[in-house]
This record gives sequence, C-alpha cells and structure tokens, in this order.
Amino acid sequence: MTDQNQWQNQAWGTGQPQGAPAAPGASPAASPLQGQQAQPQPQARPTYAAPQPAYAAPVAPALAPKRRGWIVGLAAVLAFFILGAASIASCTAVMTSSVGAFSYESPSWADTVTGDTVGIINIDGTIQYDGTTSSPEGLKAQLDAAEQNPHIKAVVLRVNSGGGVATAGEEMSRYVRDFSKPVVVSCASLDASAAYMISSQADYIYTAETSAVGSIGVIMSVTDLSGLYEKLGISVDNITSADAKDAGGGNRPLTEEERAWYQAQVDQINDVFIKTVADGRAMTEDAVRALANGLTYTGIDAVENGLADEIGTLEQAVAKACELAGIPDADTVYLQSSTSDLSRLLDIMGEQNEDTTTRALKELEDRVGLE
Repeated sequence: MTDQNQWQNQAWGTGQPQGAPAAPGASPAASPLQGQQAQPQPQARPTYAAPQPAYAAPVAPALAPKRRGWIVGLAAVLAFFILGAASIASCTAVMTSSVGAFSYESPSWADTVTGDTVGIINIDGTIQYDGTTSSPEGLKAQLDAAEQNPHIKAVVLRVNSGGGVATAGEEMSRYVRDFSKPVVVSCASLDASAAYMISSQADYIYTAETSAVGSIGVIMSVTDLSGLYEKLGISVDNITSADAKDAGGGNRPLTEEERAWYQAQVDQINDVFIKTVADGRAMTEDAVRALANGLTYTGIDAVENGLADEIGTLEQAVAKACELAGIPDADTVYLQSSTSDLSRLLDIMGEQNEDTTTRALKELEDRVGLE
C-alpha cells in the first residue's frame, strides 16, 4: 500500500455497527383434437425466457371439430393474468403515494412533495465514497434537492454509523453546515467518529439513552506482514523512487521516522476534527479535546457533556425540525435517489408481469387460432 492509498484510507471510526415473483401461471388445457397427443409446454422463466417455437404439425380440417368449452377456461386464465397486473400496479400506486414517485428522471423523492414537508435522510453504514447518502455525493444530491424545493422546510438526519473515511466525513460536515434550512439529527444506535463530525454541524441533536455517541479521534492502521511472509517463504522486492515509498505496504515494519511522519498526520487531522466539532456545538476546542479520547459516550452522557442536546426519538426530531422551521406540523418524506432498490424491484415486477401476459396472449392465439 502506498502512502497515498494509506492517506485515502484514514478513518474516523470505531468500526461499523453494522426473482421477482413469477406471475401466476396455469397448465395449458388439454387439446380438444381427437387422436393428437398433447405437446409439453415450456416453463415460463422469471426474466429471460424467449417464446419457444411450436413443433406441432398443422391440424387437418377433416379432424373432429373443436369443443368450445375449454376456451372459457383459457379466457379465465388470461383474465387472471390481467387481474394480477392490475394488482401489482395498484400496490405500486399505494407505495408511491406513501414514499414518493419512482421516476428515473427524478434525482430525488423530494420532487414529489406538495405541502409543508420535513425531509429525512438516512446516513447508515460506513462513511465513504459509494454514491449513497452515506457519501459526500449522495448526501449533497439530497440536500440540494431539499434546498431547491420550497415545500421542504427542514431536514432530519437519521444517523446510524460508526464512521469511516476522514475526508468523506469532512466534506459531508461542510454540506450540512452550509445548508440554509434547519437540520436536526436523530441518533440511532451509533453516531460515532466521522458520522458524529457530520452530526455536530446540525442545529439540534437527539439521541436515545443507549445510543453510542462521539468517539472523537483518528486512526490509521498499518499492517506488517513481513514475519508471516518469512514463514511462508515469500520474498517481496520493492523497487521505489524513495526509501519511504513502500512505507505502510505491509512488506516491512515502519521506521521510526515513518512512524513519526504518520503520527503527525493523524494529529493534524484530529485537530481538524476537534475544531469542526467545537464550531458546530458552540464549545471551546479545549472542552472538545477533553472529550476526544476515541471512545463513545452513552446518549445520557452525551447530553450531559454537550455532544448532544436531548434524549428523544425520530418523531421528536421531526417535531423539533418543524419548530425550527416555524411551521406547526409537516408531512415527512425520505430523501433518496428515486432509482432506489425498491424502485427497481417494483419496475422489474411490472416488466415481468407484462412479459408473462404477452406470452399468455401468444399461447392463447396459437391454441385458439386467433388472427
């Protein structure tokens, strides 16, 4: 690992706390033709089955006339398919009315609200660069959507994270700090390290009594595998442009000079962390530094030492957001990309039902002779 990669993987953290149903089918009706053996029908595949060619020979007109009673059965099967499609569409409509429209053109469900609303953003899992709302890009996208929507009066951050990449936490804390509307934090089970740096920039912080809050500090891990390599008979030759270029790569222990170099970086980043928290919480840097022992506090202790404001639930955080926004009450919407996994699942369900219905119509046409 190069020192550049080592820098990118610095973390404020205590560690992480942390197809589609096939449309109903029916067996094909028995052939009404006298003396003709029924052909086995191909099974419908969930996602990628193509219509199978029919290999049955044409039926001569001289054979016995078709019975018409089984057509009613096939019509009932077709009606069942259509009813299933309508049911899925109805379920989709109900869900979208609750959580927002699933539109691939829409960058956020914030675009769906029409009255006074508090947007809720989940920061869940490792703080890193993965495009979710636990990353700078994902969080900024939702804050920008809330900023531009006049109906969204405030934002609640629902935080459940043990921290992550230092630089990602720094960027996200700045986005929260610069957001023009009220921001309230609701701590779940864990709001620590880089996640707490983000939370510290909110206007108000609620926590549960048993939440783990704080863990102000910086960690840089360097693994030395040289002893293991030696036992395994593995030899690594590093060709470098400078003596320290392979520092932290795991092939040898750090020198004292290299250790001191990295320690200075950790201390510098920790100073940024402390100053950010002090500014966000209106505390002195000395007061924050006294709490920056790398350990978490219970929600009870966090309220007492100033890292949080009050013991409360998510609902109380929403009520506080309304109060800070100067409105009596508001609807809520979870702000996230409209192309979420739930959206994709519902779209796939809709597509699958349509494909199955098309196959059923084709089967009916082949068997009844529709033109």
